[in-house]
Amino acid sequence: MADRQQTDPAPQWWSRPEGTADSRRDGVPAPRPDTRGGGGEHGAEGDGAAGQAAPAQELSAQEPPAREASAHEASAHEVRYDPWGAQPLQVVDRGRDRRGFRLWQVAALAAATALLAGGIGGYVGVLAERQSSTRLELPQAAVADKGRAPDSVAGIAATALPGVVTLHVRGAKSSGTGTGFVLDPQGHILTNNHVVADAKEIAVTFSTGESVTAELVGRDSGYDLAVVKVSGVRGLRPLSLGNSENVKVGDPVVAIGAPFDLSNTVTAGIISATGRPVTAGGDKGDGSDISYVDALQTDAPINPGNSGGPLLDARAHVVGINSAIRGADKDDPDRQGGSIGLGFAIPINQGKRVAEELIATGHATHPVIGVTLDMDYTGDGARVGDKGEDGKPSVTAGGPGARAGIKPGDVITKVDGQRVRGGDELIIKIRAHRPGDPLTLTVLRDGRERTLDVVLGSANGS
Repeated sequence: MADRQQTDPAPQWWSRPEGTADSRRDGVPAPRPDTRGGGGEHGAEGDGAAGQAAPAQELSAQEPPAREASAHEASAHEVRYDPWGAQPLQVVDRGRDRRGFRLWQVAALAAATALLAGGIGGYVGVLAERQSSTRLELPQAAVADKGRAPDSVAGIAATALPGVVTLHVRGAKSSGTGTGFVLDPQGHILTNNHVVADAKEIAVTFSTGESVTAELVGRDSGYDLAVVKVSGVRGLRPLSLGNSENVKVGDPVVAIGAPFDLSNTVTAGIISATGRPVTAGGDKGDGSDISYVDALQTDAPINPGNSGGPLLDARAHVVGINSAIRGADKDDPDRQGGSIGLGFAIPINQGKRVAEELIATGHATHPVIGVTLDMDYTGDGARVGDKGEDGKPSVTAGGPGARAGIKPGDVITKVDGQRVRGGDELIIKIRAHRPGDPLTLTVLRDGRERTLDVVLGSANGS
């Protein structure tokens, strides 16, 4: 048996089933055969005799041929290698995988994190503050004495406001707003004529906000003054009347009114001038509605709606009735519709006299000298006309002027020593007095000045 070659297939202990790849790497030996007679994981093909183990001596003597047979059988039964089922035999080392953040990414991430942290921190801080039991208090001055000096603007306003009213007037074609102030406990209120002219309905609103209807007592267009009356009102606070003769340029004053319907508006300023000749009205064209005022000028802001309101001195006494303002020229492109610091008030001495007459009789009287003036005269002074209206004499026979010796053509240059520059100024200077008051007139006649004494007469107003 020594020369017999073993033709039976050798057992394939290390072989894998077909279709599976050997996972062993190169240089790793196959597993040893199972000496206990097991057929390995799978038995080889052939008959049963071929699968039995040969005697030890035979194997020893025939070992080389057996290896040849095994190699041959292995070739005949070659195990298929699956390249997709096994790991690659070689691995390329590509170095370290660079998947880290770049510098700009790190900076952006840091900025976003800081913003998020700041927002969260702020929200948490606000939430904590709101929920905190400690209340936040800012420093503030303690409550002080609310009283004011009587001669301060606040003290004057506090004294006068209860006696100032706002008038809402409804006419046949229009409506408007003005101001007035209480004269007496009976409910008489003084205001401007142009506030209530042609009024069909008058409503008076007090500083407390209460409103009542009022009736017209009397008015005078020549002085631009009127009196209305309210009834059934208790607790009226009449304002104290001062004396306009005591007013000096530079004195502090306070104006109260309802500019543009803003009731109880208080403004302050000084007396800018006294004796300003001011004319207003004249819309009718015949001169019957022109107002002549020897006015107090003030820089206290006065606007539409202030008309009829009081001008008060430092003792809260009424020294004037706010009546007119001077605006920019109509053809001025920068013209302002409101106050430019030129306001005019009727002196209270004149207002008091007219109010007394309106309350007593419903109309007022005007002081006159009984002459007709040439309003077209452009020279210095007021010239007496050559003829009066409708061909009548320019100097009324038996009148104050005729008794004083005034003649047609005379030019009146002064009244009580004060310069007169035109006819309007002469009328204003005369109306600043009462009927029966004596005046001294300086007259220029035939190039010579002479002085004439006249006692003012009286005429019914319009």
